[in-house]
Amino acid sequence: MAEQARVQGVAENHARETARLAAAVRRGDAERPDVVLWPENSLDSDPIRDPVLGSLVADSVRALDRPLLVGAILRGPRGTSYNAGQLWLPGQGPVAFYAKRQLVPFGEYIPARDLLGGLGSLQLIPRDFTPGTSTKPLVAGRVRMGDVICYEIAYDGRVRDSVRAGANLLVVQTNNATYERAFEAGQSDQQLAMARIRALEFGRAVAVSSTSGVSALVAPDGRVTDRADTWRPAALERRVPLMEGRTVAERLGSWPETLLAGLAAAGLAAGLLRRRRPSVGPSAGFPLSDGAPHETSLPAAAGR
Repeated sequence: MAEQARVQGVAENHARETARLAAAVRRGDAERPDVVLWPENSLDSDPIRDPVLGSLVADSVRALDRPLLVGAILRGPRGTSYNAGQLWLPGQGPVAFYAKRQLVPFGEYIPARDLLGGLGSLQLIPRDFTPGTSTKPLVAGRVRMGDVICYEIAYDGRVRDSVRAGANLLVVQTNNATYERAFEAGQSDQQLAMARIRALEFGRAVAVSSTSGVSALVAPDGRVTDRADTWRPAALERRVPLMEGRTVAERLGSWPETLLAGLAAAGLAAGLLRRRRPSVGPSAGFPLSDGAPHETSLPAAAGR
């Protein structure tokens, strides 16, 4: 019962901010956005199966008459669950979703659950999420969103897949509540720094939407144009460019880092071989050119 109240409370917080934006639009104080973004775990349940949450989302879509991307835990066939971004369209309801592909071990699933699942705090993770497979952008009119959920932003390959599939805007849905408490603060700033790198790499604007951490809008050149700090309700609104085209980073993929890693490994191996190879030169008892044994004060290289 307490868990259901928590889930509903978080969803109501996001619906309340959306209603405030809708009121500002009606007054003429704000422009009507092309798309509205809610963060990861803004709905910590499946709105299709939970009528209360479904009604909250439907009312928010109706208030602005615009597409809404929510973060939800979706249930699939045969007991599967997905950490997902779900797109709702006016008059249609949920039409598409992106399921997180790069799941967190010991957070979103437990490797070797039969062996380790009963140990300590791992018992608090009751289920394993199923990784998604689709890289298709979520389409809302002209906006083709490449969704990246939480720490997927750390993996350039995950972002590259979305760009190659046609995304003209990158969206980071994240929930930093676990990492923004007391002395653990700073994780969402790190995540924002990663988002800025991805903007530069792929020439796309990035919208970061966080449940409790830093939310921000990042220009394609990596500049943070708007920011809302941790644990503060806010609605960020700005026109951002919808970029097309391919960048060098998108074209080359992981080849530069693979090449540099290979060169570093080769240099390390060469250095180790040099250290192991004995120095060439006379040592104690080594026969010199005159045929007589002599001693030398030089230390033997093999002894180093």
